[in-house]
Amino acid sequence: MTVPDSHAAHPTDPVLRRRAFLGLTAGVVLADAAATQPASAAQQFAGKPVRTQSGLVAGVPAAASGVTVFKGIPYAASTAGKNRWRPPRPAPSWTGVRTADAFGDSPPQASSTLTMSEDCLNLNIWTGARRSGERRPVYVWIYGGGFSGGTGSDPAFDGSVLAAKGVVVVTFNYRLGALGFLATPELSAESRQGVSGNYGLLDQIAALKWVRRNIAEFGGDPHQVTVGGQSAGAGSTNMLSMSPLATGLFRRSVAESQVRCPSDPELRYLGVSLRKMDAALQQGPVYAAAKGATTLTQLRALPWQDFTDGASLKDESVDTKSVAKPPLFRPVVDGWILPAGYRATYDARAQNDVWYLAGNNLDESGAVPETAFEYWRRTPYPDRPGAPPVHVTLDDHVGAARRKFGTMADEFLRLYPASTDDEAALASNDAIRDNSRVSTYLWGTEWTKGADRPVYTYFWTHRPPGPDHDIRGAYHGSEIVYFFGNLHPSTQGWTAQDREIADTMSSYLANYITTGDPNGRGLPRWPAYSPGSPTVMEVGERCGPMRVASPEKLAFWKRYFGTQEAW
Repeated sequence: MTVPDSHAAHPTDPVLRRRAFLGLTAGVVLADAAATQPASAAQQFAGKPVRTQSGLVAGVPAAASGVTVFKGIPYAASTAGKNRWRPPRPAPSWTGVRTADAFGDSPPQASSTLTMSEDCLNLNIWTGARRSGERRPVYVWIYGGGFSGGTGSDPAFDGSVLAAKGVVVVTFNYRLGALGFLATPELSAESRQGVSGNYGLLDQIAALKWVRRNIAEFGGDPHQVTVGGQSAGAGSTNMLSMSPLATGLFRRSVAESQVRCPSDPELRYLGVSLRKMDAALQQGPVYAAAKGATTLTQLRALPWQDFTDGASLKDESVDTKSVAKPPLFRPVVDGWILPAGYRATYDARAQNDVWYLAGNNLDESGAVPETAFEYWRRTPYPDRPGAPPVHVTLDDHVGAARRKFGTMADEFLRLYPASTDDEAALASNDAIRDNSRVSTYLWGTEWTKGADRPVYTYFWTHRPPGPDHDIRGAYHGSEIVYFFGNLHPSTQGWTAQDREIADTMSSYLANYITTGDPNGRGLPRWPAYSPGSPTVMEVGERCGPMRVASPEKLAFWKRYFGTQEAW
């Protein structure tokens, strides 16, 4: 793709105009993780105690000038021992001043690099406020990872740039895999609500409640909170946006890959997938028996290291119309935290009335760069939970169409024709991208029937530099560091174009968190979603509206989704 003039050789002037509008100085985009903190920068909170309900904490200078970061603050007690598979309990108090200069333990998962334990319910705060009570808008970020991996301390989520643009940023940990989403009849029996399986979501709600009670001390406004996330974090955002337990805890949502129409089969295996309670209650005891445990007491006696296998376990019971399968451990429609699935919630107009910003990426859900076709012909399908199939041969393209579309397969193959492997790979890419854009457009139609707040949708098209450029392109998650304005890692070969895109995307996000509207002076106009206009905002290589699909293809996808069971 070519880069339009506004993203090419002369980025300086529009960047400076946007920074001036936001009250910033040049250099707010973190070109790499080594950005330094001037000794003369105003640091109201750095090294000075801030009171939380559990005790005093002191932060340290962050990567951006004038920003303080507080790391590893407990928002709930350890989940070990008797607290395993129970709702999170309040964090214990401490005396004196806790120096919040190091990230806390990450949740147990399959990792050889993270420091992990069940005492993992901690959060991190970046603030540029000069004093408590400033009432800056707050952004609470939820990491992805298929509900089996991830951590709030990931350096890609450094909140320094957004904090320099006036936002208080919070990242946090929640329980993963079986420790976060195991359901069994015995666990349900000990619950006052008679349900089990959503401990990770309860952690997320507990973190939001901690923010509501404490964030004003860090200069944040507890009544101007935005929740955002990517992949399983986007799924979490979707679910919190439907949960009555989260009502009033936040006003705006950001879902980066993905939100989907309830009748889209892709919804069944991606990071937004839900589990039915009956299935979860059957799967839990089978999992426990494989661990040699037949009682809850025995399960709680096992070391946490026995429960880090979530990333390798698929739910084979779900028909996704493809070879893809969802993670076994994921949120459950339990009638309490999640009273119903997507379709039933939207039909009942029971979702929380929040603003929404949501979108998808060019090279995800099975779409891959043209430069990767030969690679994928040599590479076996990534047979892991949540992984989409990649179709780069004619046989795969036709076979997948027959499996997914059934009696509509011939029509699909007329719309996305191919007679060679290369043509098939291109046609598959086109279909996958149309599917994602049309599905999110139709989701918007459903969502806005029961919510009055504006919705903004996007399609991310920029392929970052670095060793993965030709193989992964604008891959799943590639937009995150641009939205954060934090181009990590420093060794990736970021260009002036990348820095300008990062400034644009983080400005869009900061504006949206602040006002509910991403638009601002010096930024290309981002139109709000309209059911009568099947378009989406392209961001990345260029910024401007694009249609979700041609009229003929849009009509096809509408009819196809109309034949599918809603989730």
